Amino acid sequence: MIARVLPVGYFDSPGPMLQRFFNWRLRTPFYYGWLVLAISFIATFAASGLTQVVLGGVQVYITDESGWGDGSLAFAATLGTWLSGMIAPAIGRLADRFGPRWLMPFGLVVAGIAFFVIAGSNSVVMFYGGYVVGRAVSNPVLVGLVPRTAAVNFFRTRRNMALALVSTFRPIAGAINIQIISLIAAHQGWRAAYRYLGVLSLVLILPVMLFVRRRPEDIGLLPDGASPDQAGADVGSARPVTPEFSWTAKEAVRTHAFWLLLSITALGTLASSSVGFSLVPFLVQDAGLSTATAAGVLSLGTFLAVANLFWGYLADRITPRRCLIVMMTGAGGMMAFLLSVDSVAEALLFAVIWGVFSGGLGSLENMVLAGYFGRGSYGTILGVFSPLQMIALGAGPALASTVRSLAGDFYILYFAMGMAYFLSAVLMFVAKPPPRPARAEVESAVPGD
Repeated sequence: MIARVLPVGYFDSPGPMLQRFFNWRLRTPFYYGWLVLAISFIATFAASGLTQVVLGGVQVYITDESGWGDGSLAFAATLGTWLSGMIAPAIGRLADRFGPRWLMPFGLVVAGIAFFVIAGSNSVVMFYGGYVVGRAVSNPVLVGLVPRTAAVNFFRTRRNMALALVSTFRPIAGAINIQIISLIAAHQGWRAAYRYLGVLSLVLILPVMLFVRRRPEDIGLLPDGASPDQAGADVGSARPVTPEFSWTAKEAVRTHAFWLLLSITALGTLASSSVGFSLVPFLVQDAGLSTATAAGVLSLGTFLAVANLFWGYLADRITPRRCLIVMMTGAGGMMAFLLSVDSVAEALLFAVIWGVFSGGLGSLENMVLAGYFGRGSYGTILGVFSPLQMIALGAGPALASTVRSLAGDFYILYFAMGMAYFLSAVLMFVAKPPPRPARAEVESAVPGD
């Protein structure tokens, strides 16, 4: 009876059935890519508890309760960040192949376990074990590389704004987490705060697997929300789609622009990470602010990376490259101002202006990278891009701690980081779009010409 009702061969072709099952999507009244980014933000929020800026903002609570030395946590951030850079190339290749749907749940499992290990740590060695592994995996999978690859894949005409939005996830989540952990630490202890983050990480696994997808083509869409029927995939449509040329990773690394962008990113990242990690100790010990006030200043400066949305808007009008030159110059100027900060008002003013400028680095560098090299191998290219960037990010806390130990203050550090910002602006001026490889001409040629 059943065989007469079901189509002939229904059970002989499990491939299409499984494909339909795995590519099922929630029907939304808006473009599905925005839902992917929204869920990515929640995952980033959980993982931001393992970021350097959050550890820098709450380290005083941890060291005061545990009795560990003031500089004992700085190298945990450094080691975790460096390890994340080592695995980033592999994560980049996996991001291009599998996308965030399968990578993010793995990252959430690792982050959840790491949070519970940190919360239960009774020695600095145990803390290092949980933090370093959790930081290494969560940084590329939940905070940086994978969410940005998803944004590049789901958006093209709105790509700058999408990347700007994704780049606000970590600072916004970090700023909120600093305050949440501080509040919980004051009433229940910092260990309870990390346990809550562990629970949140594990709870998020199911919605990520249900709703996140690799590329819009997997669910019958094109970047920015055009369906194949609307996109004019052939000719004569009111909205024709021109295929985007994509470089391979091998082609990209052979260009001068790639290495200039890598140097710019490394210098800017080193400056931002060292200042962000050292700001609370500097404001407490040198500027005379209370720990709570200093943490609030750092949260404000971190949160104001929401100005990335402004940078995304501006990048569509004057190009991401020019925006990055302006951003680096402004951030460098604020380093000179920081040297004179000695009051709450001046600290807040610094947080506002520095947050707007320095917070644009991540989004603008990714806009330039996507604009120069396309989306086909973006995850792989960003993965190749990441090791030196992560070395710089991890070196920031260690550099700040070392300078403090040797010089007794952070003034030399802030002067040097100001110079790093200015040098980055000059290099960005030089790093113009590279000429396309020879195969681009072959692929664009019309047969018979």
